[in-house]
Amino acid sequence: MSLLAPSVSAVVVAVLAGSGAARAATSGSFDILTMNVAGLPAILQSNDVPGDKATNAGTIGSDFAKYGYDVINVQEDFNYHAYIYATDNHTYRTATSGGAAIGSGLNTLANFDWIDFTRIGWDQCSDASGSDCLTPKGFTMMRTKVDSGVYVDMYNIHADAGTETGDETARNSNLQQVADYIDTWSTGNAVIVFGDTNSRYTRTADNIGIFASQNGLTDSWLRLERGGVVPTVESLCDNPSTTNDCETVDKVFYRGNSIVSMDATYFNYESSKFVQADGDILSDHNPISVVFAWTLSSSLRQSDFWGGPHGTWFSDLPTLNSHSKPKASILTFRGGSRLDSVGLTLTDGTTFVHGGTGGTQAQLTLGASEYWTSAILCQGQKSGQTRNFYIKATTSSGNTLAAGTSTSDCATLSAPAGWQIVGFVGQDGDEMDQLAFVFAPQ
Repeated sequence: MSLLAPSVSAVVVAVLAGSGAARAATSGSFDILTMNVAGLPAILQSNDVPGDKATNAGTIGSDFAKYGYDVINVQEDFNYHAYIYATDNHTYRTATSGGAAIGSGLNTLANFDWIDFTRIGWDQCSDASGSDCLTPKGFTMMRTKVDSGVYVDMYNIHADAGTETGDETARNSNLQQVADYIDTWSTGNAVIVFGDTNSRYTRTADNIGIFASQNGLTDSWLRLERGGVVPTVESLCDNPSTTNDCETVDKVFYRGNSIVSMDATYFNYESSKFVQADGDILSDHNPISVVFAWTLSSSLRQSDFWGGPHGTWFSDLPTLNSHSKPKASILTFRGGSRLDSVGLTLTDGTTFVHGGTGGTQAQLTLGASEYWTSAILCQGQKSGQTRNFYIKATTSSGNTLAAGTSTSDCATLSAPAGWQIVGFVGQDGDEMDQLAFVFAPQ
C-alpha cells in the first residue's frame, strides 16, 4: 500500500496525544459528503453545467469550507482541482493524482487525520457508451482516525459509467473489486463507502447489492429514506433535487465493527447548498450528506496505531468478538535488530501470532489474576519504510517482556483502567510494520 497521508511526525503527535485510552470519548457523531465535482476539462465535457468551470470549482471549495463537513469525498476532481483547494480550509486533504487522462479524479478533504491512504485502479473498464478507459478511475481507501482508538476505513469510489452491456459488465467488476478489497484490507473494521457508483438498484446487472450481501454494509438512503425497501422501479432525481425519495447513482454505504457501532441518523441531497450565485447548479450530480452517530463497545476497544502502513492487514477482532471474557495467559515475542513478531495465547488456548519467524523468542506466562496492561512500541526506518523495531510489555503485576531494538521514536499504549490487552490489529510481513492493541475488560 502506498502512503500519501500526512508525515510520520503528524502521526506521532496524534498517537502520543491519544495513547491514554482512558481519556477517549465513548460516543460522538460526524458528517460526510460525497460530490462529483464535474471537473473534466470543459472542452471535453460540459456536464450540462452553465458558467465557467474554474469559477464553479472555486465556489465548490468555498462551500466545502462554509459547511465544514468532517469528511468530503469528491469524484471527477481533475483539471480544476487547484481552484477547489484554494478556497477550501479543511486541515487534511489528499494530493491530486493528476488531471484527466492521468489521475483518478478522486480526492478527500477532512477534519480528521488518517494513517493509511492508497489509490487502486479498476481491473476492468469499458468505452461502450463513453470514454471511461481514457482516465484511470478506480477507488481510494484511507484508515481515518475519528477519535482516539476510533478508526473507520473510508472508501471513495467512481465506477464505470453507461448502460450498454459492456458498461454494466465493467461496473459489476468494479463493485466486486471494491467488495473483495474490503474483505482483505478492512477485515474486522468499521467501513464507509461513499462516492459515484454509477449504479442504481434497478440496474440489476451491476449488483450494487454486493456491499450488503458480501460486506455487511447498509445503504444509508435505503435505511433512512426507503425503510430498507429496495426499489424495483427507477426514480430519477431532479438537479437540484427537492426530495430524498428519488435515487441517484451517488451512494453512501456503512457498517460498524465490534469496537464501534455506527448508525446513519441523517440523509439529504444537499443540492440547494451547492449552487452558483444566480441559482444555477455547480455540478450535474446532487451532493449527498449523511450524519453518523457512533458509540464505543463495552466489551472490546483498541489503541491507536504505531509503525508504518506496509505489509498485509490482520485483525484479531473477528475471533475476539466470539469470546465473552478473553484474557491473555502467555505473551510470545520475537525480535533482533527489529521486532519480528508478536503473539499471545488466551486462557482458553486461542493463539494469535503475527509477523515473521526471525529473531530470538521471548516469552512470559501470566498469573491467574495478572493482566497485560500496557506496552511501549518503538519505530524506525528500514528500506525506506517505517516499521516497529521494539516492544516492551508490562503487566498488572509489574512483570515485563521485551523484544527487538529500542529507538528514540517510541510511544506507550495503555489499556484504560480496568481493561487489558487481549489481541492485535495491524499490518505485517517478515516483521511487524504497523501495530495496535485490542482491549477487553479485566
